[in-house]
Amino acid sequence: MKYDFITVLDRTGADSIAANIDPWGVSPAPAQRIPMWVADMSFPTAPPILEAMHKRLAFPNFGYFSMPDEYFDCILRWQETRNGLTGLKRADIGYENGVLGGVSSAVQALTVPGEAVLLHAPAYIGFTHVLDNLGRKAELSPLRRDENGVWRMDYEDMDRHLKEHSIRLAILCSPHNPTGRVWERWELEKAMELYKKYNVYVVSDEIWSDIILSGHKHIPTQSISEDARMRTAALYAPSKTFNLAGLIGSYHIVYDPWWRDRIKKESSLCHYNSMNVLSMHALIGAYRPEGYEWADELCETLTGNVDFACDYIAKHFEGVHVTKPEGTYMLFVDCTDWCAAHSKTIQDVEKACWAVGAAVQDGVMFHGPCHLRINLASPRARIEEAFHRMDRYVFNAK
Repeated sequence: MKYDFITVLDRTGADSIAANIDPWGVSPAPAQRIPMWVADMSFPTAPPILEAMHKRLAFPNFGYFSMPDEYFDCILRWQETRNGLTGLKRADIGYENGVLGGVSSAVQALTVPGEAVLLHAPAYIGFTHVLDNLGRKAELSPLRRDENGVWRMDYEDMDRHLKEHSIRLAILCSPHNPTGRVWERWELEKAMELYKKYNVYVVSDEIWSDIILSGHKHIPTQSISEDARMRTAALYAPSKTFNLAGLIGSYHIVYDPWWRDRIKKESSLCHYNSMNVLSMHALIGAYRPEGYEWADELCETLTGNVDFACDYIAKHFEGVHVTKPEGTYMLFVDCTDWCAAHSKTIQDVEKACWAVGAAVQDGVMFHGPCHLRINLASPRARIEEAFHRMDRYVFNAK
């Protein structure tokens, strides 16, 4: 490979939540801990991002600034090349101070406190936190696993929720976090037909849309139909693809002027929805041609990590089940049968993993009653070491 996905970074002392925090107080020294919980990556930053930031840092002034044409041109080119979005205009793009900030603005623009918003469960904890903070109710429609174990939307259940609760807004996660589903076109078409039937607006979180594993393809929600294009506010960011969460910065794509103006108004009310100049230049660097190559190699690396992890679980962890994700770098691992057979809780499992430095995450907060969420965005050697530790000391401990 041209880029470095092998070097093991010691992130301790480098402001890293994933590397420096131990919620259980039981894990070995940070240098021996393998972070597999917070959804960020342990790879060196893509070179074009560092080059763009260094170039800007070399100019010794950081006063007020405006977004150059290059910022918007990079987004337009990236979306057309990677996602096939044509006809996108600069006016359709707007800055958001993080995807969850965009979700918050959209929720406030269209609903009132006490109102229900449709979500699929398992659900990203960020969505439920936003709704709780805003006094809205998360109306959960569970995903179902089909005969092949693939997570699917339950359209009859969605229809019932939309009708019974007079829902006006739905949050769609595409690709889905935490299950890793990359929705097929027909699935999105059925969902958007339901939303059209009940005149429901949609916030589509597509922050994971660049992290698609081999054999799968992301379909932007807004590309499904003209109606979907106009009723959907899509949220994107380079932060997940290029591991820039610490710089903050995302953007929305909203075609309907009425919908867009409402969201922008809500975003403006806090007076904090302003871009950081270094975040802007990081995006410009990420969306240069070298960034395209880096992202492709990232997906190749992650596909290998996912294949290894899922095969290892199937061969070594009896009573533990996982549906192989199609996108993202997270596994959503069902430990129900193993816990029942060993009289353990999922918290017991999580704590035991942390005790040997495999720093995984409890899936209960994502509405997985006996699940772990495991981050595979680390060099393969670290992933293999973590699974060997979980094998020897947790799931097959003597």
